[in-house]
Amino acid sequence: MADTGLFSRLQRLFSTDVIIRNVGGNQISVMDTNQIQTNGAIQTNSLMDRYNRIYSTNPSSLYGSQFNFNYKYLRPQLYSEYDVMDQDAIIASALDIISDECTLKNDMGEVLSIRSSNENIQKILYNLFYDVLNIEFNLWAWVRQMSKYGDFFLKLEIAEKYGVYNVIPYTAFHIERLEGFNPKNPSEIKFRYSPDGLVNASSGLYAVTGAGNDQSGGIMFDNYEMAHFRLIGDTNYLPYGRSYLEPARKLFKQYTLMEDAMLIHRIARAPEKRIFYVNVGSIPPNEVDAFMQKTISNMKRTPYVDKQTGDYNLKFNMQNMMEDFYIPIRGNDTTTKIDTTKGLDYDGIQDVAYLRDKLFAALKVPKAFLGYDANIEGKATLAAEDIRFARTIDRIQRILVSELNKIALVHLYSQGYRDEALTNFELSMQTPSIIFEQEKIELMKSKAELAQQLLEQKLLPTDWIYDNIFHLSEDQYDEYRDLIREDAKRQFRVTQIENEGNDPVESGKSYGTPHDLAALYGKGRNDSDPRNVPSGYDEDETLGRPKDSVSNIGKQDSNFGKDRLGVKRMKDTDKNDSSDSRTDTNKSGMALENAQVAFLKNRDIFSKMDKKKLIFEHDKDDTSLLDEKQLKE
Repeated sequence: MADTGLFSRLQRLFSTDVIIRNVGGNQISVMDTNQIQTNGAIQTNSLMDRYNRIYSTNPSSLYGSQFNFNYKYLRPQLYSEYDVMDQDAIIASALDIISDECTLKNDMGEVLSIRSSNENIQKILYNLFYDVLNIEFNLWAWVRQMSKYGDFFLKLEIAEKYGVYNVIPYTAFHIERLEGFNPKNPSEIKFRYSPDGLVNASSGLYAVTGAGNDQSGGIMFDNYEMAHFRLIGDTNYLPYGRSYLEPARKLFKQYTLMEDAMLIHRIARAPEKRIFYVNVGSIPPNEVDAFMQKTISNMKRTPYVDKQTGDYNLKFNMQNMMEDFYIPIRGNDTTTKIDTTKGLDYDGIQDVAYLRDKLFAALKVPKAFLGYDANIEGKATLAAEDIRFARTIDRIQRILVSELNKIALVHLYSQGYRDEALTNFELSMQTPSIIFEQEKIELMKSKAELAQQLLEQKLLPTDWIYDNIFHLSEDQYDEYRDLIREDAKRQFRVTQIENEGNDPVESGKSYGTPHDLAALYGKGRNDSDPRNVPSGYDEDETLGRPKDSVSNIGKQDSNFGKDRLGVKRMKDTDKNDSSDSRTDTNKSGMALENAQVAFLKNRDIFSKMDKKKLIFEHDKDDTSLLDEKQLKE
């Protein structure tokens, strides 16, 4: 019976090339926790063309196998050299700057940004990275170790239903990464930890990873138990990473040798020496040496210690940097004089500066960041260097995010998340260069301005702009158009809530729009939507006025009467609801009389006009309009 425990399922989950989950339809999400797609280190990797490995530098190729085999022997020795390099001020500062740039905080004060459509997953991952792992403090040291050695190993402490509750950092000296040892599952990866440093007694060096099948003498960890941060820059170093300091390793040796030579030469040659010209007068030539020796002994004695006997005496020692020159003279010049010799001029500092500049090139850290380039003219030079350095930091950040994804997968899987929910998150880190971000913004701004000008001048359609300026596919900009319509709906809803206090989603109606205002006075107000008819008007639309009025003001039923203000009575225009032209001040009696006289005179004419006269009439038939019967006789 198969083991269904958490750790067995985690072992099966991380025993394949990549973790693939269907997120809906034909869309999949891929988590390449071992960077298989990047390097193709495993021979059975189906995601990379095997035939290309014949001429590649991959350890599985014919070219790269020899170097890889030697590197497995020399890896611990290289780590020791990296420790020595870390003691240099320039290299130590460069590693610190790399760690600082990789762990910058964004505008929200976060070292690592976590996004997910599932709010629970987002809260779980924030709790993992900020509360459990405390990456705000620990990530800086992890980045520095990975940059220094090229490898950094982090042991994950896992509990069922709780996930990752603790991590233990391991030094690269004691960890081996084992690949390709299982013929049944070549993609399986394990890690072996040896507290003694993997000493191989036969060779006097450290043991070779994967050289034999003997896996005894250490503690074995599965792939899901170990997070391996590695700088993958050269496949010859696989399955390990290449140190960030590796390109500067040879230069550092030359640089230190040149510095030592410069110091030795300056110490030995820099002091000035005196030249004593001693007049020997008429001393015979065979006695000049004795005279000079006696003179030197009287003027200056150099202590000397015999290494064999330990005796201490004041014998004259061999010449050193502090000894002076004594020269006997004779002849016409009978005076004794003392001169000084100038220290030897040495320009070895130029050689040191040359090697130091090459060291900066290998480290890829701008000299201005370390205070060695104070004469920068303007900000353009530093900005250009900053952008190039930002690309290097971005590459390191992608490696960090890849391994942090693995930790998040283990944590979510341990808490019961499966299928598409297992990969429903995205991790990102802050871009180190503000200038780099500004350049991207300026580029997008220029594209937007160009697109706006083309639309205003009606030169090109929007499809052409999407294809050639923004380089979007048809499916993409169709989707964006749908999202723009959704934004318009959302904006309309916000406007209704702000101006009218109405939420269209809840009420199902809109208020105050031009269409609503036009519909209030339009002809088809009631016909188009009978629900808009006010109360009392919906009984019979053909009857006209409603039976009951909303108000009785100005009518006989009012408590104050029809003329509550008495306007009509004051003007004497309303008496018993009848009108008399004789008492109507607004009408002229002569005007009424003239109208009656005109009517009586022309009564015959008006009577004839009122009568209808039938011009012709016949039964309706089916004759055509072109028939002659339609013509008037």
